[in-house]
Amino acid sequence: MAKKVPMRQCVGCGAMKGKKEMMRILKTGDGSIVLDVTGKINGRGAYLCISGECLKKARKNKGLERSFKMSIPSEVYDSLAKEFGKSGEK
Repeated sequence: MAKKVPMRQCVGCGAMKGKKEMMRILKTGDGSIVLDVTGKINGRGAYLCISGECLKKARKNKGLERSFKMSIPSEVYDSLAKEFGKSGEK
């Protein structure tokens, strides 16, 4: 029997993709926002496609704000954009 692939929705474009194809952004217990590369860190996660476009869309439509139920400073988006640049270059 085929193994079920966990699907996640991108907070930027709204597309449903496999969990492994996406980048997980995490709100830790102390309220800080980090990029979870392993996908295993405890905390509230939101998923984004691995593209700068989706990060821009999430910033514009406040996708992360809705997911984490808090306002997110622009510095967080800037640091996520830097991290995305590194990880998107596979």
